[in-house]
Amino acid sequence: MPKLVWLNGQITPLESATTTVADHAHLYGDGLFEGIRIYNHRVWKLDEHLDRLYHGIKFLGFEVSMTVGEMRSTVLDVCRQADISDGYIRLNVTRGTGLGLDPKGIDRSANVMIMVSTLSLYPAEAYEMGLTVVTSSIRVIPADSLDPRIKCIGRYAANILAKQEGNRMGAGEALMLNYQGQIAECTGDNIFLIEKNVLRTPHPSCGILKGVTRDTAIAIAKDAGYAVEETILTPFDVFSADEAFLTGTAAEIIPMISLDGKKIGCGTPGPVTQDLMARFRQLTATTGASF
Repeated sequence: MPKLVWLNGQITPLESATTTVADHAHLYGDGLFEGIRIYNHRVWKLDEHLDRLYHGIKFLGFEVSMTVGEMRSTVLDVCRQADISDGYIRLNVTRGTGLGLDPKGIDRSANVMIMVSTLSLYPAEAYEMGLTVVTSSIRVIPADSLDPRIKCIGRYAANILAKQEGNRMGAGEALMLNYQGQIAECTGDNIFLIEKNVLRTPHPSCGILKGVTRDTAIAIAKDAGYAVEETILTPFDVFSADEAFLTGTAAEIIPMISLDGKKIGCGTPGPVTQDLMARFRQLTATTGASF
């Protein structure tokens, strides 16, 4: 089961894959990415990830020659060649190649990279015991600087700083607020609070990446009969919640049991969270784009 990289039409093993140092994402963070899961030889939510990617391509003005259909077929073909039954796809699209901030002065032929590998974000016990979370001093980048719905490579420098802050405090994750003091998201995950069986999650206008797994969790919860609200939340709402969980492509659905040393509810994964986790795992085991 080799780990492969497809770069502008050429496939090489991950260990020997290279790209030019003049790639605009390497020089300026001028690129987009998607992280996509593989479950049981099926690519999970591939179309949703590609929709978000191509919205970003249009917004940033990248000149990508591949259609959505061609990109989809290529992703599945690389997965087929890698033959990894459960893994992780990293899909990068960058503006082009050349030194200089101004796109007018570079080769604007977009560089496309598809990496098929594996990724383990949290140990199994984190799903059983739950994550401790701390509030980071790093705020999310405001939407009038860079819309958070764009999964831009350069944007994640702030998230990495927040993650490092959480690591120094011995936490499993770090919570990021916006400049109004409202809850936005964690460094790589969206957040949900549960109170009296009602799920509450920050509205997209609060500065969040509108996650694919977030949308899936909302759909699963509604199908299961839970009410869901997208609203404005503050840290006070975390401490008054009965349960909390985080969502992300790599993290899936994972319980959150405390914030800044204060327990959420009983300080253990709650029944609604565990119900949604089970439903999510059942869904990932039976759906996706086969290869």
